[in-house]
Amino acid sequence: MGFGEKIRELRKSHNLTQKELGDLVGVSFAYLSKVENERLDFGDYPSEDLIRKLAAALEADEDELMLLAKKIPEHIRQRVFERPDAFRKFADLGDADIDQLLEEMEKRRRKK
Repeated sequence: MGFGEKIRELRKSHNLTQKELGDLVGVSFAYLSKVENERLDFGDYPSEDLIRKLAAALEADEDELMLLAKKIPEHIRQRVFERPDAFRKFADLGDADIDQLLEEMEKRRRKK
């Protein structure tokens, strides 16, 4: 699911029109239509501030929306800069290895 599709799904689940959501976050319904239909030029793509406003208005996970918009949330970006060695290794793992690692991490958390 892309960013625009997710915004449309969330908006509809909150029974909001594009105009109502636009009024809540400070953009036009025409802009929201472009977002939902993924018809934006690169320079028009939503800012991190707008994504945060959309997340709040739609009671959505901010990090999920940021990632769908191909933006890295600040706390993740900072952690990558703190430990680039770990993230390089993680990036080289296949999906099966990542799944196994996540399962092991979850088991350790439950033991604490």
